[in-house]
Amino acid sequence: MPNTARPLAALVLLAACTRVNAPLSPAAGWDEQSSGVTTSLRGVSAVSARVAWASGARNTVLRTLDGGATWERRPVPGADSLDFRSIRATDERTAFVASAGDGAAGQARIYRTTDGGATWTLVLADTTRGAFFDALALWAGDAAHALALSDPVGGRMHVVATDDGGRTWRRAVEVPAAREGEGAYAAGGAALTAGPRGAAWFVTGGPGGARVYRTTDGGRTWAAVDAPLGVRGASSGLFAVAFRDARTGVAVGGDYTKPHDPAQHVLRSTDGGATWTPAPPSPAATGFWSGLAYVGGRPSAVVAVGGAGTTVSLDDGATWTRVDTTELNAVSFARSGDGWAVGPRGRIVRWNR
Repeated sequence: MPNTARPLAALVLLAACTRVNAPLSPAAGWDEQSSGVTTSLRGVSAVSARVAWASGARNTVLRTLDGGATWERRPVPGADSLDFRSIRATDERTAFVASAGDGAAGQARIYRTTDGGATWTLVLADTTRGAFFDALALWAGDAAHALALSDPVGGRMHVVATDDGGRTWRRAVEVPAAREGEGAYAAGGAALTAGPRGAAWFVTGGPGGARVYRTTDGGRTWAAVDAPLGVRGASSGLFAVAFRDARTGVAVGGDYTKPHDPAQHVLRSTDGGATWTPAPPSPAATGFWSGLAYVGGRPSAVVAVGGAGTTVSLDDGATWTRVDTTELNAVSFARSGDGWAVGPRGRIVRWNR
């Protein structure tokens, strides 16, 4: 499809004319690209206008150096059985990728490349019972400082961090006890996000309700607050969180078995995640959302993707406009404002600016 540039505000206005279940089009915000694969894609990391990475099932790691005109496979040797649901990159050469799977079965792993995926180094293999990596985050694009989030180990959410590019990892020393059945969502790569000066947040769900965890000391200690989401269950909760600065953030979720749930599952925070309030009602924000990202260069613009399609807010989640109804799993934007999203059956789309 043509890559006709449009400013974000104009794109949102045009979206009002988009037909439900219409194919992707420039007016809808996304241009389709050919990934060359048919596996489910769950992770994406936009670096610049030309460079992005994506990851997914069966050892799928992809990279583009030409804005998505072509995507090349950069698999991890010997990892054909692994499901890479989270990826974070700093440039065309350096990236981390994490697999989601049973740690006791050797499936909870993190790899790093510094040569564009020509070779990969196993930087963490967590064989602890219960380990299951849900998401990765990098502080301010710094490849030396990274965080990884796992489902509970020993009755607490399991968070590890590195300050030396993955050569060594430290475990959080203080995390609240997990509720029965509590866990993070591992299919959108956005359950964890890092902010300025050692701040980070992650979101959970489960039968006991949704919670938001936050740290201000580089992941060493964490506090948790209840989130007023309105849904409880093994398949529901908060699935993605994004902050544009140390105080302003948005969190989204729902029930992944009900992608078109008529209820709204969007929360906002203006105090660094200490408290959360539901966003004002909007038909465009109903459904299930698994991916969330702020748009680089547009401070208050945020994009959510999921089973219900794509919805856009220009005011930190206060109001929303649905721009597409195609199912997507994850979304990422570079500081330049260039963004990509990924979904089932090898789907890759690029944000049409």
